Amino acid sequence: MEQSTIAAPPRLTQLVNCAGCASKMESDVLALVLRGLPAIDDERILVATSTRDDAGVFALSPDLALVETVDFFTPIVDDPATFGRISAANAISDIYAMGGEPLFAVAIATFPESGLDLDVLHAIVRGGTEKAREAGIHVIGGHTVKDPEPKYGLAVTGRVHPRRLVRNSTAKAGDMLVLTKPLGTGLYTTARRRDIISEDELQEAVDSMQTLNRAAAQAMTSVGVDAATDVTGFGLLGHLGQMLTASGVGARIDAASVPLFDLAISLAERDCAPGGTKANLALALRNGVRFADSVSDPLRVVLCDAQTSGGLLIALPQEKTAPLLDALDAAGVAAASVIGMTTAEPSVSVG
Repeated sequence: MEQSTIAAPPRLTQLVNCAGCASKMESDVLALVLRGLPAIDDERILVATSTRDDAGVFALSPDLALVETVDFFTPIVDDPATFGRISAANAISDIYAMGGEPLFAVAIATFPESGLDLDVLHAIVRGGTEKAREAGIHVIGGHTVKDPEPKYGLAVTGRVHPRRLVRNSTAKAGDMLVLTKPLGTGLYTTARRRDIISEDELQEAVDSMQTLNRAAAQAMTSVGVDAATDVTGFGLLGHLGQMLTASGVGARIDAASVPLFDLAISLAERDCAPGGTKANLALALRNGVRFADSVSDPLRVVLCDAQTSGGLLIALPQEKTAPLLDALDAAGVAAASVIGMTTAEPSVSVG
């Protein structure tokens, strides 16, 4: 009997140099790109690029503002529809991090001219559309470009009342810091690309990346918080650093309280960190983050791991912490944990 000569479809993650949010431009490089741009002097613009927040915000009236974001990246997993769902969840998260409600989205996709069946692109777009529908919105348009590396994402428009807007720049000294998802997606997906872990072992990270931050955001806005951001390509310490710089405060992080995926430390010990994670750690050290001797090298890597569709990092007064944790637990956000607190001294220590 003749054996089939039909080749298996290529693994999406093998077609790209960097996967998911690890493909983001490093934050210090991005700062150089953005330097010296014309000043924004429109009083209707409530949030722009100066604080490195998750989305731009434009006031239409005293009680209505638009929240606008765009996010796209290379495949983080091999299954096309799952990649689409993760990318959509990641993009919509920026609206949630601002305390906003998503309204609609348009898609952005690049795809090779040859070598991949168009059914793959269809599955990616379908997955993104399914996740958008889960968030209660429609994908109403988009744009495609031919490119050797496939990429997919969404530009998402949302709305928020200006007085209920949640920024990354308004944390106060003495705030508690809460993280709503475990860390380690960059390590997991890199390990899977290298066949170090199986699809079954990858699944807990996939489940997290596909999970919308809607429930966490609803809990956050119901309680009322001082500041928030979502944790993606710059890692926990990178996005925390942006929040602290914008707010003019520092932080003490209890490394043992940070939620991690089960295999995160062992994968860091096996040097499964993507390039983005290593760049994040180098930048954290250059920026003066102080690690206690008790914080192992692998744990330092995980704290800087480039996350894709990570959780919300929330700063809020101590008296609101228990109500927030109760609200998160009731909403099924099981991994949420207090990981530290902000300080008046503008430095970051991890112990």
